[in-house]
Amino acid sequence: MKPSKLAYAALLAGALFSGSALAEEVKIPAQKLDSALQAKLPKEILTAGEMISVNSGSFPPYEIVSDTRTMTGASSDLTDALGQLLGVKIHHESVSGLSSILSGIKSGRYQFAMGPIGDFADREKSNDFVDWVQEYVVFAVQNGNPKGIKGLSDTCGLRIAVQSGGSAEKVIKQQANVCAETGKPALEVQSFPDQPTSILAVRSKRSDAFFSSQAPLTYFVQQSNGQLELAGVGQANGFDDLFQGAVVPKDSPLGPVLLEGLQKLYENGTYAAIMKKWGLENNILKTPGLNLAGKNAK
Repeated sequence: MKPSKLAYAALLAGALFSGSALAEEVKIPAQKLDSALQAKLPKEILTAGEMISVNSGSFPPYEIVSDTRTMTGASSDLTDALGQLLGVKIHHESVSGLSSILSGIKSGRYQFAMGPIGDFADREKSNDFVDWVQEYVVFAVQNGNPKGIKGLSDTCGLRIAVQSGGSAEKVIKQQANVCAETGKPALEVQSFPDQPTSILAVRSKRSDAFFSSQAPLTYFVQQSNGQLELAGVGQANGFDDLFQGAVVPKDSPLGPVLLEGLQKLYENGTYAAIMKKWGLENNILKTPGLNLAGKNAK
């Protein structure tokens, strides 16, 4: 029997992350139930006593998926802490791709996605984002950066891997149009369903670079035994300020509850401890917020 795509991604992630774990030995404090905050949850969640947080497979060091319902990483630690505050059990479930996440949340099959998922003004039309990460988009390339990628403008004539359905895919496709319009060599966009498959394409030299969020790419580079390095760091690379966070349905009462819960985890030091544990100090957002991309675009 052939393994499912998600099972294959989990196996691939395990193979890629067979080196030493990135997580530091940082003690994450247990949370006490906040009855007042719990009472603000939607009635159906209070009745069920549980929620499902959906993800698209391994997105380390935030989401490290060993099978479709088991996850570790910063997002897992954060949802555990939120679950303790709210007095509900938060389960994890993996699906294939961002579109499946958003459609599953919209249909009510899943209550939310902890993410972090990119918050963009156009996505806010159908979803609310509870932002807790500041992110940057860069390239993972073969050691020595043989193609000399210093930024987005250096990608004409190259094969660039991206995760299908993400914001990086949109930006690299726009760059491919720029290459064509200016008469430069064609940029080949290679879209893959998940992060492990994308990074494997670079390691096997089927792609010249993987264009994605800096935090997971840093993790992949650290786990590559010297095969990979980062490129294009410190450049805009087609993006303005990038905020990422949890996703709930538009105008869901769960959004403000998650925001208040995160604010409490900020105040008591749990958020900072989790980010430090997973080497994400450079991605700390000073304060969580609701739909920050739209607010900053106004």
